[in-house]
This record gives sequence, C-alpha cells and structure tokens, in this order.
Amino acid sequence: MLYRTDDFPLERIPAPLLGWYREHKRDLPWRVEGSAYHTWVSEIMLQQTRVEAVKGYYTRFMQALPDVYALAACDEDKLMKLWEGLGYYSRARNLQKAARQVVEEYGGVFPSEVEALTRLAGIGTYTAGAISSIAFGMRAPAVDGNVFRVLSRLMCNATPIDEPNYRKYLEERLLAVYPPKGRDCGDFTQALMELGALVCKPTSPSCEECPLQGLCRAKASGTQTEFPVKKQKPPKKEQRLFVFLIETPNGFCVRKREKGVLKGTYEFPSVEAELGLTPEQALQRLGVASFTLCKEGLYTHIFTHIRWEMLVYHVQTEAAPFTAYPLAEIQEKVSLPTAFRQCLTLINNRE
Repeated sequence: MLYRTDDFPLERIPAPLLGWYREHKRDLPWRVEGSAYHTWVSEIMLQQTRVEAVKGYYTRFMQALPDVYALAACDEDKLMKLWEGLGYYSRARNLQKAARQVVEEYGGVFPSEVEALTRLAGIGTYTAGAISSIAFGMRAPAVDGNVFRVLSRLMCNATPIDEPNYRKYLEERLLAVYPPKGRDCGDFTQALMELGALVCKPTSPSCEECPLQGLCRAKASGTQTEFPVKKQKPPKKEQRLFVFLIETPNGFCVRKREKGVLKGTYEFPSVEAELGLTPEQALQRLGVASFTLCKEGLYTHIFTHIRWEMLVYHVQTEAAPFTAYPLAEIQEKVSLPTAFRQCLTLINNRE
C-alpha cells in the first residue's frame, strides 16, 4: 500500500540542495568526464558496491576499455578479469551486451532518452535516469537507495521501499520539481545521491550538516532512523559445496562456470555437498581417479540471496580433466571471484 505525502513542499529542495552539492561534492573519477559511457559504467559498478571500492576498478577499466567500441569487442575472459572482485558478474555480461547494442543499433552513440536507454541490456529506470540527467542534462529522476532514504525521511513517508509503485511515485514527485534542462538536472540527480551518501546516512545521519534540515519531517519528529521502512527479508538459502584445489605437476586446476551463480567466471572445481556424499566420491564425479587429500578448510561466502558453506580440500594428483595453471598465472590472468579466491589461503598458509 502506498502512503502518499503529496502535501510535502518538494519544490523547495532544489535550490538549497544544488548550492550544497557544488560546495561539498566529492572528487570522483567518473565525474571528470561525465559522458554517457563513463556515467553508465560507473553506475553499473556502483550497484551493490561501495564508492571507495569502485574507484580503482573504474580507473583500471577505463584504461583497458576507454570507449564503448573497446568494451563491445573485448574478450570475455579479459572482461571478467577486469571485473574480478566486484561481484554480481551478470552486470559485466550485460554491460558488454549493452555496449554491442549501442554500437550496432546506435552507431556507438548512446541515446539520451530514458525510454531508449531502458531497452539496453542491464539498464533499469534508475540507471537510465542517471545517464539521461547526468550525461545529457535531461529532466530524468534517478531513484536509488540513497534517494529513497532522503525522500522517505524528508516526507516521513512510511511506504516500504520495496513497494512496487513507490519508486514510480517518487519519480513523478521529483520530475515535477526538476530544474530546467541542462547542467542543473545532472547536478540535482547527483546532489540527492550525494546527500544520502555523506549526510543522510542509514544509521547515523548528520542532520546538523544537512541543507534540508529545516524541511525534514523526520528530523522534526526525531524519527530519522525509522525511515525508510523496509519489509523483513526472507532468510538466505544455504548451500554446502565441496571445493577442490587440485594440484597437478602443471599447477592448480580451474574451470569456467557455465551456469548458476558466478556464471562465466572461473572456479576451482566444485560439487554440491549432497547429504551422504564424501569428498572422495565428489572427486570421482569430477573425473579425478587417483589422488591424495592433503589439507582441508572451511570458508563462507554470502551472496544477496544465498550463503555458501565451502568445504575446501587441497588435493594432489598426477592427472585431472581440467586445465591447470601455476599459482602466479591464476593470480594475474584468471578471473577468479572472491568466493573462490579466498580458498587460496589454504595453499598460501601451507607449511
């Protein structure tokens, strides 16, 4: 159910917010260029990832793939290596799909309208609004988690943020008060995000530093931490895996994941640890006939909807049906996600 707060004077927020943003905005690498390509790549990287973590990835990515043509033509393994550690690898695959759409359908030039942008792979209404307003100066709201929080507190709106129609409601309210087409549109979009990131923080908002504190209903009532309202999340599914660091005379074995979580990246060969299945039986399923189990460890990795309990074994064998690489080459060239890369400590710590 949508809790409406139409009486809130939203038209009073652009002027003080723009002034605050131009004085306090962070120096971020993607703001230097501000083109559609740079804005798009940064926004996709920033989904589910902290700004500080993204800076280095963004710089390396742009050095390797400076434009949409380079991304469209990039080898998949190289792309996944550039993305390694950012997680949510479907983002990288959709990034390349969209790049190819832009090259093939738009001659390498990004469309400026939200509707056209949302037809590109992996671009939803938020990312489309960010690109349209920041790169093209269009009147296009972009409602992310920071903006949900800022507006929910300002208006004391008790609608759960995962209510399907809440985003559309906020987009419509914002669109009505957006500055005229031009630079102010992009700055207003970024100002809302920046306020949520630097001042209107989730657990400890710095209300005395906020340019909108005089308008904020949550501050007036002392209820800042009660907003935004969130529905209780269902418990994460748990999955147990056997993961094998199979060492052969040529190095350690890896293989590409063809489906499921982390599809398209490489892994140390793994098997779901079904009830009653032993690690020896799991290795035989993988086609490893003769081996020695040397060392074991337990690792955990948490995704958005699933928790992996990983029973990791260092295995020595003369032959295995997988490609093997020296450890140094795995570190430098193989796209190994954090979930599997952490397992290397079992080898690095061996006596």
